[in-house]
Amino acid sequence: MELRAKVMAAIKQAMKDKAADRLSTLRLINAAIKDRDIAARAEGNEQGVGDAELLAIMGKMVKQRRESARTYEEGSRLDLAEAELAEIEIIEEFLPRALTDEEVTSAITAAMEEVGAESIRDMGRVMGVLKGKYTGQMDFGAVGQMVKDKLAAQNA
Repeated sequence: MELRAKVMAAIKQAMKDKAADRLSTLRLINAAIKDRDIAARAEGNEQGVGDAELLAIMGKMVKQRRESARTYEEGSRLDLAEAELAEIEIIEEFLPRALTDEEVTSAITAAMEEVGAESIRDMGRVMGVLKGKYTGQMDFGAVGQMVKDKLAAQNA
């Protein structure tokens, strides 16, 4: 089932179940999707955005909420941190399973071999391959550093 359809079905079910917190989070997801669709149409893409970009949007939402939860915990606002973590759980229902550290390492190696990466200058191409294949399955902030380290070690 297409990602948009899954979100809409979850919204309908949350309405039936009278699950207010879940419904609120699902509506936030839907609003983010619609917002990005509007931006895409303004750029000339009448179809809106595809599932890959929707996964990226949701990944960004999860990252934002993790940062907020961490900030709330540091400020001793555990009630707000718990609310953010609950939203993360709901958003992650629509994301593919995150890769393990071993899977990330092998994906980086495969991407480096695919593009023939030899130096740090090839980092953009490696990251492009990874983002194309593993959107929503890995934290590209952390992966970027891993790719950089692996490329530096290869040239040492």
